[in-house]
Amino acid sequence: MHINWNAFTPWSALAGGLLIGLATAMFALLNGRIAGISGILGGLLRPTQGDMAWRAAFMAGLVGAPLAYAIFSPLPVVQIDANDGVLVIAGLLVGVGTRYGSGCTSGHGVCGLSRLSLRSLAATAAFMVAGFAMVFAARHLFRL
Repeated sequence: MHINWNAFTPWSALAGGLLIGLATAMFALLNGRIAGISGILGGLLRPTQGDMAWRAAFMAGLVGAPLAYAIFSPLPVVQIDANDGVLVIAGLLVGVGTRYGSGCTSGHGVCGLSRLSLRSLAATAAFMVAGFAMVFAARHLFRL
């Protein structure tokens, strides 16, 4: 593993974290809901009367924000060290995990932990341990 210290940007990371915290707090206070992406997307796939507009706007913001950023600054180069098959399997496993865990990393890790939810603490710990184990297995055992 190599750390590129020239790309270490603590101030922009801090600003991003503060913006995420502010946005999730505002969402909870103004909408009375948790900003968990899997739940919001799941609600779009199982429509409920009067619930579609805010969900669609939220998802449009997730997609539109990087596009708007790209207007003012070039997007960073993304390098993914995995083949397409591994990415598809990983995405499917994440989707299954969010169903079994009753939420995703944004719902449990950002919103749940900030509410001091023990269930979210257990779910986030499970996400992290599973992620560490899979990266170790993929990189060192299976050489993917």
